[in-house]
Amino acid sequence: MNLYLEILLIAFGINTVFFFYAFIRKTDVVTDLSYSLSFFIAGLYLYAVHAQKAILQTLLLVLVVLWALRLGTYLLGRILATKVDHRFDDKRNSFVRFGIFWLLQATAVWVILLPVTFAMGQKDLVINYSFLIVGFVLSIFGLVYETIADHQKNSFKKKNPKKLITTGLWATSRHPNYFGEILVWWGTFIMVVPYLSGLSFLVLLGPLFITLLLLFVSGVNLLEKSWKEKYGKEAYYQEYVRQTSIFIPWKKKK
Repeated sequence: MNLYLEILLIAFGINTVFFFYAFIRKTDVVTDLSYSLSFFIAGLYLYAVHAQKAILQTLLLVLVVLWALRLGTYLLGRILATKVDHRFDDKRNSFVRFGIFWLLQATAVWVILLPVTFAMGQKDLVINYSFLIVGFVLSIFGLVYETIADHQKNSFKKKNPKKLITTGLWATSRHPNYFGEILVWWGTFIMVVPYLSGLSFLVLLGPLFITLLLLFVSGVNLLEKSWKEKYGKEAYYQEYVRQTSIFIPWKKKK
């Protein structure tokens, strides 16, 4: 069976099972968990079944597993505390609308993993250490960066539940967690660049997809609208938006 088709089936299979559970139980607890679990299982499957266990493939597995464990633990803890994800208030009771979300989530897993899937299927790899090191360091930096950003936000929200965090990494970017997230996947792409040619360059869709998704569809776009509704009249928020880069960390404007 085609390697890409196998990962597509894994992603859809996992998300279909969780969709039915979530729809029947009317729960949001497993939604984000299924997302990270899909990456975790797909990564392990690719490495166990298809990889030759080259250093490139091993490091890619390490990145996927670390990323999935970090995100899964963080999101599960958050939803267990809040009990409900308001993104689904208008979808939870509709089989079709709720199902479309899960369909798109499974598709996202497949697309984002394209560079990793490609690399895991390569044979007799001659390692390009320059690209390997640069890509791996970038991914690890992104992973650490988004972890710190989420930790800072959680700590702040426990003490100031009705305010928006504007300190720490959030003082240089309004969305440092998403900045780190995007770096993770661009790093994996850089690691596989030396082996790409012709149509295989289409795996570039992976990092492009997560970048466009977080900047213009979910992530930044939705949060900016939500924050404007919640804090738009607050003087500190208006100053924060005026001075602080929306995405790429940068010094404050005067």
